[in-house]
Formats: sequence, structure tokens, C-alpha cells
Amino acid sequence: MSLENRFNTLLAQTSIALSVQQKQQLLGLVGLLHKWNKAYNLTSVREPEAMLVKHILDSLVVSPFLQGRRFIDVGTGPGLPGLPLAIANPDKQFVLLDSLGKRIRFIRQAILELGISNVTPVQSRVEDYQDDAGFDGVLSRAFASLNDMLQWCHHLPAPQGCFLALKGVYPAEELTRLPDGFSMLNSHALHVPELEGERHLIIISKQ
Repeated sequence: MSLENRFNTLLAQTSIALSVQQKQQLLGLVGLLHKWNKAYNLTSVREPEAMLVKHILDSLVVSPFLQGRRFIDVGTGPGLPGLPLAIANPDKQFVLLDSLGKRIRFIRQAILELGISNVTPVQSRVEDYQDDAGFDGVLSRAFASLNDMLQWCHHLPAPQGCFLALKGVYPAEELTRLPDGFSMLNSHALHVPELEGERHLIIISKQ
């Protein structure tokens, strides 16, 4: 089965609607990841078929929960979940933040080759990055704990903004130890077709 057919089969198991152009951009992103990975070791996922599930769909399932217009993906790595979400939501703006130069170089190349106009890549440590306007959503897929995420990113949301943390199993214990001034707004069990293990989106607000 071609990668395109495989992608369509996976998408059919979700409620995500994409245009032909968006699908081509996402398949192009998989191709670039696969190509760059050989030299730069951007991700431990090696095979394009596995990238469709573990990177593309694992990112896209967050899309229905994006409320607002401006988002930042902290510790984005090679642009996950930020690049797939930006492709799926061309009406929203995304800042992709990472401290490693090779990852930001990859994101710049992906933006260029895939024609993505709503992403700003930034090389910085999250605690050093300032944005006066603030963000409607602060996304994270890679942080070790909710506590770390909230302490390092507390300055990033706009007054009505929230944190969107992608986790595996439901982090019950972590949620009992949230820093003062933060509370869980909502949690969603996410369905990623053919992905082993659980996925949860935890939405947290700052009082």
C-alpha cells in the first residue's frame, strides 16, 4: 500500500477533515523527516509508515481542541505537534520553540519546502522567551511533568489562554501536585488509530 493510501486509511478512522493540499503537505513533512533523520537524528521513529501514526496523527488529534488564534509549541523538537497542527489550521498562527539549532533549521526548511505561512520558528530556551501579546494556547508534547511545564511556561499564555499538555496515560498523580494558581479545566482521552498505549490531552488554566 502506498504511503498516501495508508494515510487515507488512518484518517478515515478519525473525524479529521483535510484538503488534498493539506494531505500532500503532511505526507511531504513525513518525507522530509525521513530524509533529515538519517543525518540529524531528529526522531527515534525511523519508518515513514510509523511516522504517520506516531507523529502526524498523534499531533492532529489535538486539532479539535484548539480554541483561539495564537499558539506556541514549547520544546517542539522537529515541529511536533506544531507543524501538523499548523498545516491543519491555516487560519491560526503558531510559534514553534526549541533550544536546539538543528531542530529549528529543520523546521525552517519544512516551512520553505511545504509552503507553510503560519509558523514562526524560534530558537530559545522557554524560560528566556518573551511574547507581550501572550498565547491562546501553550502546547507541549515533550515535557517530563505538568509541574515543570507550568513553572517554565507560566509567562506565555494570554489572560484567557490555557495550557494544552499531551500525555500518555492519564496523569492522575501529577494533577494532584499542580503549582498554586493552576487548575485543570478539562481532560480528553484521545484516539490515535493504530497507536499502542493511551493518549490524553490535559487542559490547564492559570488563575
